Amino acid sequence: MAPDSSVLKDLPSEVTRPESHRRRWQWQSPVGLLAVGFGASLLGQATLMKRDAAEGAGSTWAWVAAGTASLIALNAGLSLFGDAVKHRALFEMKTSLARGSGETDAADRS
Repeated sequence: MAPDSSVLKDLPSEVTRPESHRRRWQWQSPVGLLAVGFGASLLGQATLMKRDAAEGAGSTWAWVAAGTASLIALNAGLSLFGDAVKHRALFEMKTSLARGSGETDAADRS
């Protein structure tokens, strides 16, 4: 199904330009990967805190809060990275359409 051109006409030009997708991809992918790593690290820390609480050396609320924060960071990172992948695909699609072909060369992807 082809996109409705009337919808695209109403959008601001900075939304429909390939460059805007490239910029979003460039900052969202590293931030998303950092958040995923941070969330995974916090999850490991929360696991250790739970073990300590089971042995009587820590608080239950401390590991619950750390686990919740880790899941928030992990999910936020996955969302950012997923959105970055979407913007990379849109960038590739729009640059290939601007060139007039449906395919891009490997050298053009740098």
